[in-house]
Amino acid sequence: MIKLQQLIGLPVVDLRTGRQAGKVKDAWFDDQWSMQGVVLEAKWLSSKERIVHWNRVASCGEDAVLIDSAEAVVVKDKTAAGRCFQSGHPKLKDLPVVTVGGTQLGRLSDVYFEPIQGTQIVGYELTDGFISDLLEGRKWLRAPKESETVLLGEDAIIVPACCEAQLLPVAPSDSDIGRNER
Repeated sequence: MIKLQQLIGLPVVDLRTGRQAGKVKDAWFDDQWSMQGVVLEAKWLSSKERIVHWNRVASCGEDAVLIDSAEAVVVKDKTAAGRCFQSGHPKLKDLPVVTVGGTQLGRLSDVYFEPIQGTQIVGYELTDGFISDLLEGRKWLRAPKESETVLLGEDAIIVPACCEAQLLPVAPSDSDIGRNER
């Protein structure tokens, strides 16, 4: 599993030539939480946002994102619109996560996903703020199996009421995420 914030800042490298095509700035998702692609940092003096569709990513590692060719990097157009994690409006980061019963579980701090094509978010890291993170730690919530039960709203992410009982402390290592279930 990969935390999205670990992906941000990694170099994007052409698998055929070994040339760096850019660095990951952000990622965007559709309304069913499927990863659609990564947004690259803008080139100097360029106002055009460049993207790589997720199906053109050959692999994601701890140190780099490999793409199948330099042609995978394209200028973002209106058809590539989606919900970006930390940029755009509305951004997903820091949105409150609220149950249908009206209980706020925390604010979205990070998302976890498997580094394969067409992957959906498998879990959310939630925060209650800096002080609470220090005293109690962040919380982890496994994404509901039925993605249609999660609403990506403009001002909040709405999850089923049963999610409140499924909150877990964030595991000590990323490899333990999702394995500390009761």
